[in-house]
Formats: sequence, structure tokens, C-alpha cells
Amino acid sequence: MSDRVIENDSEEVPEIPEVVEAVLLMALDEAKVTMVGGDEITPFTCLVVKDNVFIESHPGDDADECFANAKKEVANARGAQAYAFCYDGFVETDDGPLDVIIAEGGLPGSADGYAIGLIYEESEEGYAIDEEAVYIGEAPNFMMDLYDPSMYDEEEIDQKYLEQVFGVEDEEEE
Repeated sequence: MSDRVIENDSEEVPEIPEVVEAVLLMALDEAKVTMVGGDEITPFTCLVVKDNVFIESHPGDDADECFANAKKEVANARGAQAYAFCYDGFVETDDGPLDVIIAEGGLPGSADGYAIGLIYEESEEGYAIDEEAVYIGEAPNFMMDLYDPSMYDEEEIDQKYLEQVFGVEDEEEE
């Protein structure tokens, strides 16, 4: 995945909200395990709902399709507290491009989105992946148009999360 542009016009690393930082780091860890295991990273999202994290893959024929699928999933996740969208990409530096596992994320209702990543190198022996995540820059926030989870009642929260979190099934009237 290399068709995404994330801007970083500042030398300063912003304060990333704790829940966003946690889900971004979790997504990077998931992707790192996948890559070290010899598998290709399929772009995926992690949604934080209550005390649970839901992971959903977003395969596609091209980068645009993967991003569109992820955005659709996240933008409709009423009741979620935060998200991460993770993929394999690269960043341009003064010294040339670097391969990076990238995780973007944000909070509901916030204009701010964040991107962090793990730089890696591929060799015949496998992957050498940095242990420390680096701040990449501002990213679009797919949750920008959502409200804080406390502003939704249970009828407004996506049924699939209610079922998985609370075991509540959609009851059909007779």
C-alpha cells in the first residue's frame, strides 16, 4: 500500500490521546506478527468498543479500494471509542523511501487523526523491524463525523458490536 499521502509539516510530535495510541500500537504489533510470520499484511482496522477491540480486514484490488472499505467500516462504527487503520507502506525521507508498517487512527468527532509506524528492512533472512514506533504525521480521521460513544443509545449502536460485546441479538417481533 503506497498510494496514501500523510502530511508532516511539523517537527513537533503532538499529544496522541491514550486510547488512540494504545489501539495504534496494538495494530502495529498485529501487523508485525503477521509480517514476521511470513505473511503479507492485508490492510485492517481495529475498532475499540467498550473493553473490546474488533479487527476487520479490508482487502482490495488496489490501495484506493482498501482505503475506501476501511473508511466505510470506521465512519459507520457508531459507539466505537477509537480506531486504527493499519497497512504496509513507505515514507519518503531526504535519504530516500523507507518501508514502514503504518497505523492511522483517531477519535469520534475529532478533526485530528494520527499516523505512526514501524520502519523495517527486508532481506533474505526475513524482516528487521524497529521496536520503537515513530510519528509519521497527521492523517485523516475516518471518525470525524461520529459522536462520542456516550451520546449513542443502544438502539443506535451497530447491531454486530452489540452482539459481540453484550451477546444481545436482534429480536424480531412476531
